[in-house]
Amino acid sequence: MAQKHTAPGGADHSPRSSQSALTLAALGVVFGDIGTSPLYAFKEAFNGSHGLAPTPEHVLAALSALLWAVIVVVAIKYVWVVLSYDNDGEGGVLALTALAHRVLGDSSRRSRLVVGAGVFAAALFYGDAIITPAISVLSAVEGLSIATPEFEHFIVPITIGILIGLFSIQMKGTGSVGRLFGPVTIIWFVCLAWAGVHSMVQTPEVLQAINPLYALRFALEQPGKAFFLLSAVFLAMTGAEALYADMGHFGSRAVRLGWFGLVFPALMVNYFGQGALILRDAAAAENPFFLLASPSLLPLVVLATAATVIASQATISGAYSMTLQASRLGYLPRVRVLHTSDQEQGQIYIPSVNWLMLLAVIALVLAFKSSGALAAAYGIAVSGTMLITTMLVGFVVYLGRRRYRGLTLVALAGFALLEIGFFTSNLTKLDQGGWFPLTVGALIFIALTTWRDGTQLLAEHRSRLDIPMSELLHTPMSDVPIVSGTAVYLTSDPKLVPSALFHNLKHFKVMHEETVFLHVVNENSPYVQDSQRLQLQRLCNGVWTLGMHFGFREQPNIPAALQLIQPDAEGEKPRLDPMRTSFFVARMQVVDGPGGLSPWRCALFGWMMRQSASASGYYKLPANQVVELGTQVVL
Repeated sequence: MAQKHTAPGGADHSPRSSQSALTLAALGVVFGDIGTSPLYAFKEAFNGSHGLAPTPEHVLAALSALLWAVIVVVAIKYVWVVLSYDNDGEGGVLALTALAHRVLGDSSRRSRLVVGAGVFAAALFYGDAIITPAISVLSAVEGLSIATPEFEHFIVPITIGILIGLFSIQMKGTGSVGRLFGPVTIIWFVCLAWAGVHSMVQTPEVLQAINPLYALRFALEQPGKAFFLLSAVFLAMTGAEALYADMGHFGSRAVRLGWFGLVFPALMVNYFGQGALILRDAAAAENPFFLLASPSLLPLVVLATAATVIASQATISGAYSMTLQASRLGYLPRVRVLHTSDQEQGQIYIPSVNWLMLLAVIALVLAFKSSGALAAAYGIAVSGTMLITTMLVGFVVYLGRRRYRGLTLVALAGFALLEIGFFTSNLTKLDQGGWFPLTVGALIFIALTTWRDGTQLLAEHRSRLDIPMSELLHTPMSDVPIVSGTAVYLTSDPKLVPSALFHNLKHFKVMHEETVFLHVVNENSPYVQDSQRLQLQRLCNGVWTLGMHFGFREQPNIPAALQLIQPDAEGEKPRLDPMRTSFFVARMQVVDGPGGLSPWRCALFGWMMRQSASASGYYKLPANQVVELGTQVVL
């Protein structure tokens, strides 16, 4: 019977699992980013070089545009449409890229274009993951300057201290902290709604902004100002991509229940409350969120800081997951992954990603110093990712599903037009900080594609130099001494003889009585069931080839998977006694040569290879049973 897999977040989607518990957990993780956007989103419409004057007409137009943009892009596009297109239950731009690649095929030009766009969107995600902790924590701590102006000089140091503490505890795991996320987030959304209702009761005319004609009239009468307004409105949707990316942790139903049951109403009520405050006092446009709750400001600052830490935690965990998926799909080298929970597979910690992100986030805080300055850099990465997500879903719909295909494609075209407007509007802030996520995305895209191209060239190099497996089987080996035990050779191509075998024969001049050529296959699907994990084929007496399949959300564990092989009396399966099995691994060194990669990309690829986690550690091989043999490759 096939084994049932639990989602990475530890959520068991069986009937025994409580839907309310899943929804509570989703509230604490999925909605952290979009749930803290009221701290900075609405005020950006009236601040900055292109800010609107806080007149009643502008307030109602901005509120109307914000409300209907969230309804169209988040509620309809993501929550209803995009969440329906998963890759075996998993969401996110890389999972969607793998799904689109599978639908389009492997070799078509269109497929390469789609995969390239998806990889670039994944690269942009890292820019978003760096900006989110900086802007979220900064915007929360800035509330101190409103409560006590003397605190203004301590905003940056306090922010950096909180961020250092947040990144430092990542190695401890999020299990115990995660149980607090849901309740704290519920309190946060209830406070958002309470503050908004209290303000709306005093100025009920703000409800006129529910009418979309206010936004449409403003766009027709003042198209230039409306264009710049889009970049501020977009900040209210910056966490929408997380709704899709974290779907695999909790399921689409929990995300939908959390969004429509609490998050969407609380956010909109708070935005309308901020608008009502500005209608009463135009000077409040400087920071309407904290001025909205001035009687209980300090407790709200503490709660806002806790909420932004939660939002940052979700983004940091997303960066870990994205890195792991990219490594599984062949766009990054093997990375050192630490599992921080014995029960929950999805709780991982990647030290290299963690400390690089901390350095980048601190540099951002020191460079920009305020959430308003960072807001200019925030929208480009997210709007670009959203637009690419729409394109990828469009390819999947067009070539895949037939039901409601025409209607869905029309809706996606509408989403794309709106998102093009958001993206181009955010591009106007390129010189104000928007260059940062694009630069980060471009650098990471170069690294991802360099690793992919380099590994493909390595495979081509091996195919030219290594002999086919069929020739080895017909080569007489009678004069080679046979020693007891089993030798497992890791190979990237099951059709070629691994170079480690040649080096073994050259240096040790022996063969083992049982030889297994092991090829690890990283599937485009997130998980592989144990019944489909292994493909064992007997080549000749004492020699087997073994394909071992892992999903891109799984941690490969070769010794554990080998335990699925039960030896038989007929000798059709190898005897994999842990005490009598040796693992042979080839470690390559890249040297620049004619053709192939350019010199600087070859140098980058060589550096990435040196940073790659060893095969023995990555595949959980027992250290005292591994033999590494080096070889040099000219690219």
